Amino acid sequence: MELHFANAWEMLADNIPDRVALICGDSRRTWAEYDDRASRLANVLAEHGIGLDSKVGIYAHNSNQYIEAQYAIFKVRGCPVNVNYRYKADELTYLLENSDAEAVVYQACYAARIWEIRNRLPKVKLFIQIDDGTEALLDQAIDYEQAVRGSRPLARLQRRSADDVYMLYTGGTTGMPKGVMYGHGQFITVMLGLVKTMGIDASEGPVDLKDLVTFITESREPQVTLAACPLMHGTGMWLGTMVPLLRGGTVVTIPKLGLDPHLIWSEVERNRVSTIVIVGDAFARPMLDALNEAKNRNDPYDISSLKQITSSGVMWSSEVKQGLLEHHDMVLVDAMGSTEGGMGSSVASRNESSETAKFKINPGVKVFDDEDREVEKGSGQIGMLATSGLVPLGYYKDPEKSAATFRTIDGIRYSFPGDFASVEEDGTVTLFGRGSNCINTAGEKVYPEEVEEVVKKHDSIEDCLVVGVADERFGQRIVAVASPREYESVEQNDLIDFAREHLSGYKLPKQVVFVETVQRLPNGKADYKWARNLAEQQSVQA
Repeated sequence: MELHFANAWEMLADNIPDRVALICGDSRRTWAEYDDRASRLANVLAEHGIGLDSKVGIYAHNSNQYIEAQYAIFKVRGCPVNVNYRYKADELTYLLENSDAEAVVYQACYAARIWEIRNRLPKVKLFIQIDDGTEALLDQAIDYEQAVRGSRPLARLQRRSADDVYMLYTGGTTGMPKGVMYGHGQFITVMLGLVKTMGIDASEGPVDLKDLVTFITESREPQVTLAACPLMHGTGMWLGTMVPLLRGGTVVTIPKLGLDPHLIWSEVERNRVSTIVIVGDAFARPMLDALNEAKNRNDPYDISSLKQITSSGVMWSSEVKQGLLEHHDMVLVDAMGSTEGGMGSSVASRNESSETAKFKINPGVKVFDDEDREVEKGSGQIGMLATSGLVPLGYYKDPEKSAATFRTIDGIRYSFPGDFASVEEDGTVTLFGRGSNCINTAGEKVYPEEVEEVVKKHDSIEDCLVVGVADERFGQRIVAVASPREYESVEQNDLIDFAREHLSGYKLPKQVVFVETVQRLPNGKADYKWARNLAEQQSVQA
């Protein structure tokens, strides 16, 4: 049987039907229930013409329904499209149009936004609404639960291909969101590279699904993973959901929006969680504070079940790791990578410390200079990280960007996500960040030009550059450096409120630095170095 997510999960459901697959609040689904509900939803999709290579947007918060919907889409050989629930109307329309979405599964609280844009989406022929007690069912939309209860399970497809396309949309260094495409077989093979630690050798090529299922079926201690970060992003979906499900484990999600560290630890305690997936200090620091608070009031959380915390996407500082380890003996895995490919990892425990931003690289990862020559160990030279281990098929409908990011050197195809690093004498790399001006704030990637164009729409603004400056909690804080038009003036809060009308909240500047003239290079391009230095100086003074 070919490597395909639906094939793998169907086999697991047949072999471990009574094991718990999904937990969200008080809602629990066994593997048999997970498969049955996904099969019924898949039948609804098929009845509306959703099939091979059809794109289906999932516009929802973390929930069992999110994971079931993705499985249902895989069952009909379609392609799920992750939708950022913070998007406003124009951003949402762009994403669904660019992805050629034919259906949208959305949470009821976003019904008004779907109603606002539905006439701008001529390709979408099916809307499925997940009831969350907020908004009434839209006209011509289908209620999620009614669809599941009222449909028969879809007959299992006799053939799915390892070449079926799966993609995840990312902002990253690509400007506007782009879909990063992978083949199911290619993606699963890399994910199952982790199964070496389970007793199965994946070094000789793709793992046989039957061998994997047999091993998992005999496992007495299934992994219980809490995906603390949003499933709409790669870290939450890949590390927090797809990997643990491929291992026959249990995925715990929290539907509440916003980070509630005490709730996270309560769920760890309640569900005997063994692994938490987070996004750097933006999660880890508040979680550490919550542990300290509970300990200080003589009511510490019982986290004895916890074996590992895994992070990716934002810097995870060594001092925060050390603080967590003082509370509990566990393994802290800091994964370096992006939607365009994994690069390396840093592992910390009570017996092994790790430095901030220093990583052991994965096989197939190299650092190249501007001339595509490999950077030598210990040279101190900074180059661009590249991986040949998991190279996407490309960006959906963007051959130009695909050619620039996924390049062949000496006959080997590499992915260049845009991260810069140096190579140490011991072969580890020190990460310096993105070569582009992409801002990574609390796990969200923000493209400066998008924010700049909105700020410049204000009648009183002549020019603007947007940069990220270091922030202890969020990794980076967005700062706008703006010059008012002659004889014009505007207050910082008024400008931020203006931008709020056009942008998602996480893209808004947290601070505005006003200058007489925004400095640009002689060729007219933005001088981000100048803007960043100025923003950092103003932040220190503030």
